[in-house]
Amino acid sequence: MKIFLFLLPSLFFFLSLTACGDGPSSSQKLKNEVETVKTLDLFRYSAAASTQPLNLLFIHHSCGGLWLADQGPAAGHDCIYTTHSNGGGLRRMLEENGYRVHEASYNSIIGSHTDINDWPSKFSQQMETILKTDMQDQLLPDGQTNNIVMFKSCFPNNNFTSDQVVEEAMAAYKKLLPDFRRQSNVLFVAVTAPPLVLPSKSQNPLKVLLKKLLGRYKDVPVIGQRARRFNNWLKDVEHGWLSGYDLQNVVVFDLYDILTKEGQSNWAEYPTGNGTDSHPNFTGNTIAAQKFIPFLNRARHRVKLVNRGQTTVFHVFSLSGVLFLCGLPDLPGETRRPKALLTSFLNRSLPRAKFPFVD
Repeated sequence: MKIFLFLLPSLFFFLSLTACGDGPSSSQKLKNEVETVKTLDLFRYSAAASTQPLNLLFIHHSCGGLWLADQGPAAGHDCIYTTHSNGGGLRRMLEENGYRVHEASYNSIIGSHTDINDWPSKFSQQMETILKTDMQDQLLPDGQTNNIVMFKSCFPNNNFTSDQVVEEAMAAYKKLLPDFRRQSNVLFVAVTAPPLVLPSKSQNPLKVLLKKLLGRYKDVPVIGQRARRFNNWLKDVEHGWLSGYDLQNVVVFDLYDILTKEGQSNWAEYPTGNGTDSHPNFTGNTIAAQKFIPFLNRARHRVKLVNRGQTTVFHVFSLSGVLFLCGLPDLPGETRRPKALLTSFLNRSLPRAKFPFVD
């Protein structure tokens, strides 16, 4: 027995050396497979803040709550935080840019069940409620609706254990597009799920060693590669999710890539819990928030989004547009003077109109 105890440390040292080849280690770099894909070019559009308030709903769980919160002591519930030690300040930044932030998270009809495979049924069956959601199960007042809908799954959704799981996730996202097409005046922002912590860092070292000996870490690099491949596919405008979608009301914000330090690995580079927890830390959330604001502003300018309120609001009401909406033909050129008189009449009759009629 004494001999066994004496030899035990040596045995573990030997096993640790022999196990190094079975999983990721400092002597064996993971293949990142950061493929170059063509992403949506938004830089031609303005990043200026909105000049009128826009309603924005974010459907999220814990990571989204941290991203929105300001930094400070944890305050909130159901992963809707006002402050948190890892808060990224996104809510405040959004509000400063003219967005009214609404949330749906745990313990609400819309906020429950946010895995990738949950999205198709949620949007197809609950779209009307989604567009009217204020906070949790409360609805917006006075017939208001959300102009922007952000949605995000959490980091376990990047645990792609097989190619079939990847294909199922792709199929789920494809099913969303017909529903998004029917809401062409709403901007949908798909936020990719945050990356996982490298499994060997998130578990007990002894368990990791034993799993390496049993060969259970041989597929770890492949899981990371599958996550990278899937999230690249979401944002690939040539061969990915939106390659055949001809409207401009759907965009992808690649949070996964940002939190891997833009491809330095396929795993979380801003973890919490001393490197063992996949929830992003303050630095990662702040960087992501700072990148998201100009992204959203440009996407909004691209789709020419304005606040609809109860009905669609145009920056300038044109008489021709009113006639068209009423199903009437436009007035011919030779009736220009009557048309001008009618325009003047409408402006006098509707003195409280926010925008004037023009002929």
